[in-house]
Amino acid sequence: MKTNTIDKQILAIALSLVALLVVPILINPKQGTAFLKTILDFITGRFGPLYLWACLGIFGFLLWLAFSKYGKIKLGEGNPEFSTFSWLALIFTAGIGSGIMYWGIIEWAFYYTSPPYNMDSKSVEAASFASTYGMFHWGFSAWAIYCVPSIPIAYAVYIKKQKSFRLSTACRGIIGDRADGLLGKVIDVCFMFGLIGGIGTSLALGTPLLAEGIHHIFDVEKTLTLDLSIVIALMVFFSICLYFGLKKGLKLLSDWNLYLYVAIAVFIFIFGPTAFIIASFTDSVGVLFSNFFRMSLYTDPVGKSGFSESWTLFYWGWWFSYAPFTGMFAARISKGRTIKMLILGQLIGGTLGCWLAFAIFGNTSMFFEISGLVPVIEILQNEGAPAAIIASLNALPLGGIVVVLYLLIAAIFLATTVNSAAYTLADVASVNLKEGEEPVRWYRVFWGIVLTSISIILMYGDGLEALQTLSIITALPLVFIILLMIASFMKWVRVDYASVMLEQQNSVSETVSKEKVPEIKKGKQRIGVKRKTLAKID
Repeated sequence: MKTNTIDKQILAIALSLVALLVVPILINPKQGTAFLKTILDFITGRFGPLYLWACLGIFGFLLWLAFSKYGKIKLGEGNPEFSTFSWLALIFTAGIGSGIMYWGIIEWAFYYTSPPYNMDSKSVEAASFASTYGMFHWGFSAWAIYCVPSIPIAYAVYIKKQKSFRLSTACRGIIGDRADGLLGKVIDVCFMFGLIGGIGTSLALGTPLLAEGIHHIFDVEKTLTLDLSIVIALMVFFSICLYFGLKKGLKLLSDWNLYLYVAIAVFIFIFGPTAFIIASFTDSVGVLFSNFFRMSLYTDPVGKSGFSESWTLFYWGWWFSYAPFTGMFAARISKGRTIKMLILGQLIGGTLGCWLAFAIFGNTSMFFEISGLVPVIEILQNEGAPAAIIASLNALPLGGIVVVLYLLIAAIFLATTVNSAAYTLADVASVNLKEGEEPVRWYRVFWGIVLTSISIILMYGDGLEALQTLSIITALPLVFIILLMIASFMKWVRVDYASVMLEQQNSVSETVSKEKVPEIKKGKQRIGVKRKTLAKID
């Protein structure tokens, strides 16, 4: 019999805040969006450098932590629950969504036409940075933001034996029992509100791309009805996967998602502009490492080009809004791994997975523009990004098949992200979950329906832009909450380190001893047989 129940307080507060957002935007989308835009401009103008310094500091902290003595701490007993491939696939597909299929192929064009550092538009230097900035925005810094909450959450559950994967639980080292009171509820609702904004952004990017693909393949008119039909179809798919749970639903979906993603990348690499892809990627890596700190802290206070606000701050806000969710999800599936493995797996595995898209998809699209094979930028400016993406894919050998496969992968990416988010929301808004126990099925499906229903309502009211803006706004308190989690973790680990390592060493020794007992018995038996045999010979 299931012992877990619904946390009615968190559920009520979260749904009330969602209603406060959805209803005004639905009634008056223009005024609602304009109001949120005013708040956004204030935050980026006043707190923009905070986002930049926080991101760079978190990246440095994780590198230090991974290679410090604390990196050896094992998060939980026993072997990892998932294979390394499935583990990385779950983390990668949950945190990235269809955004990588959207921006990976077209982001370079925005930087090429409106480059940073006062470069000339469409210049050679602009092209070099255009193919690099996507790798920066989706690289080590992004995955550092994603990774950092997973450490204190996993430590709280597997080492401190806390009962939930909530943010408030990971802050307990600093806030104490207030994690169970109003302060803890506020922390957890901030996460849920930010995640809803982040998921809305993913759906806002993924739905038009899928609609453009259907229009291209079946010549169906692009209308609001088509967009709504796509979201409803995805919602049915989400619900089925959520019903089957983490191992039977999300794991299989993530595995196949990664297989298909790598397969289409390999195909484009072989049959696309291979030499250009290799040369451009090599150049981008050099540009990135040569300019990493400049890109990380670029604000342009004199020129006021707005590049940082439009791109870097948008991305850091988007990552911060997703970070608690990816941290909870990564912690949930990382039992049995060390802190070092958890950090390097996300930083290196996640970064290389994203770089694959920008190196192959993005550079292929850029090659088509520069060589004059496809007027990518002209299509982008006149018809929009989804049309430019489809045109680039269609120019490849077997272009029609590539487009279909690409859209399928984008849909699965979107499905895995929403599935993982719904699973995590159900987890946070449940109580009395035992270790390894999943939220009840109907509650997982309920959150999947809520997430997609919000997107449908806002799409109908033309409020998705407001939701994207909200994801950056809600990221501001999450920056401080994540810093609080780091402080809580460091307070715990400094006190616990000696006892934790001693306990884990004893556990390993006991395991080895138990494994050797049968071998010792067999050895004694073999010696006894030999003695009897020698006695007979004598």
